[in-house]
Amino acid sequence: MTPGVDDDAPAARQQKSRLQSYLSNAGPPLVVGVGFFVLWEVIVRVQGIPHYVLPGPILIFETLVRDWHTLYPSLLVTVSITLAALAVATVAGVTISILFAQSRIIERSFFPYAVMLQVTPIVAIAPLIIIWVRDIQLSLLICAWIVAFFPIVSNTTLGLRSTDHNLLDLLELYGASRRQVFWYVRLPSALPYFLGGLRISGGLALIGAVVAEFVAGTGGTESGLAFRILESGYTLQIPRMFAALILITSTGVVIFVVLTFVAHLLLRRWHESAVQRGG
Repeated sequence: MTPGVDDDAPAARQQKSRLQSYLSNAGPPLVVGVGFFVLWEVIVRVQGIPHYVLPGPILIFETLVRDWHTLYPSLLVTVSITLAALAVATVAGVTISILFAQSRIIERSFFPYAVMLQVTPIVAIAPLIIIWVRDIQLSLLICAWIVAFFPIVSNTTLGLRSTDHNLLDLLELYGASRRQVFWYVRLPSALPYFLGGLRISGGLALIGAVVAEFVAGTGGTESGLAFRILESGYTLQIPRMFAALILITSTGVVIFVVLTFVAHLLLRRWHESAVQRGG
């Protein structure tokens, strides 16, 4: 019996099991996605659909590569607005949630207005914001923030309110201060709720930025992907329109994956939603 082989066997089995887990998670959606694009290309070619009606995936990819010098700066504009809105929504949402958790009166007084702001269509108020603010980039940021902040407020407030009352009673019994209760019990209990709201807000921030760009309809070097879609529609450059749309969708997927990974890193060692169980 070779000790080195015996020592390496568990590690090899663990690595193989991890690889199988990755393949089982990524394999099915990858197969479905490839099959969808292949079917799309086949239908376009067999039916002879003109590219100005429905371009095939190959033509869209070629357009994406050819027009990258135009689409890439617009992608940076949209992503910068999205990330800035998400950052502001995170800071403002957590701050408001802490205030709500500290006082029921404050929550009852202001939470209905947060709901009203959330359910108001951003398309309806974006023109007013653009007129009032005058700075286009700032107005786009405000529109994206309005869409993104509510899930963080709602989820984080729920998390802060969902602390185990037995733990609260125990800390009160031991004479813990209000600050200690917040940092050591309420905040960790609210972290999974906050991260769940953050993942939702990431996609909503992108949606808010794109919708606001559609409403603003500004051109020039500071134009986002939404304007490129409008521009392509006006000039019947439909492949470029689809290329810009794919960039928007890919950006949303990347944001969700990154935030999911961050949530996994923060929760994997202690929370039931992320703990890996053997067997």
